[in-house]
Amino acid sequence: MLIDPRFTQLAEGLIRFSTALKKGERVLIDAFDIPDAMVVALIRATRAAGAHPSVQIHRARVTRELTLGAEEGQYAPHADVELARMKKMDAYIALRGSENIFEASDVPSARVQLVSRLMKPVLDHRVGKTKWVVLRWPSPSMAQQAAMSTEAFEDFYFRVCTLDYARMAPGMKALDDLMSTTDRVHLKGPGTDLRFSIKGIGAKPCGGLRNIPDGEVFSCPVKDSVEGHVQYNAPSIYLGSSFDNIRLAFRQGRIVEATSSNTKRLNEILDSDPGARYIGEFALGFNPYILEPMRDILFDEKIAGSFHFTPGQAYEDCGNGNMSQVHWDMVCIQRPEYGGGEVWFDGKLIRKDGLFVPKALHKLNPEYLLARS
Repeated sequence: MLIDPRFTQLAEGLIRFSTALKKGERVLIDAFDIPDAMVVALIRATRAAGAHPSVQIHRARVTRELTLGAEEGQYAPHADVELARMKKMDAYIALRGSENIFEASDVPSARVQLVSRLMKPVLDHRVGKTKWVVLRWPSPSMAQQAAMSTEAFEDFYFRVCTLDYARMAPGMKALDDLMSTTDRVHLKGPGTDLRFSIKGIGAKPCGGLRNIPDGEVFSCPVKDSVEGHVQYNAPSIYLGSSFDNIRLAFRQGRIVEATSSNTKRLNEILDSDPGARYIGEFALGFNPYILEPMRDILFDEKIAGSFHFTPGQAYEDCGNGNMSQVHWDMVCIQRPEYGGGEVWFDGKLIRKDGLFVPKALHKLNPEYLLARS
């Protein structure tokens, strides 16, 4: 099979860098509506590393049909099988492509919540016990979301996804160190005045090991410390539904008011379980190639000059213990063309209008990162 060299380059990056597969390790390749040629490229790269590939093929319309009639008796044994398989894996790679990002928009929320609850142990094991990386696959619908031609978007996609993420390391290390020693955080901007603590939580840099594209450092608020309100300005899609202008208000860490262009559905999701109304992640994004939202969270949460503040499940290795079937990365862009904004750590200005202020963090600003590209 002839394979596009960009497929081969991406596959080698996922195997050699993102999951760093070693001889004898097992990897599950989860392929959601992507070309067979990319799956073959991953299989070849896995074998070249001396590792063992397993493959699972998904189709969005089939998954929708299964979920439409989801019942406990159907998904409970399925979840047991999937968990048993995941426990045999050392690594996990998911490539998710679909011509219709709203394929699941008419699936009843109760069915989606049932599947999410039953499959959560599989997700928890994958996140906590394997080397994993997740990425989208370019499609005409994604190009349309990004307001680009299909060809231009594909060029953009492969440029972003195959860049040398190691060059972000020095700046990420400096931000990681700073966030790990910070107590009070204050976020300010149009419609946003939010205060919380990240004391004792730690931080984690993300430079191409878990998500592609990448470019963020995340932490998590102390669970009951969040006070104030936040206005997100990036549109969002979650569980097949679309949301614009999400606004959340907090008291003692809990979301006490939530509005958006789809307020009813927003609150249905936030009422999925008690943990869904608490925050499980706070992160600063700085990928210099990603500037505009495109309703795809793996891209949008890395937007240069953005932060995301995430209702729901916290990560085990850098979290506050919050538990939920929800993990919804909601994004606010603070560059001037989006209204600007400020990030303060312990009374010191860290980022203004999307640019990092302290000298040690200048290596995360677009001017520096693009100059080295």
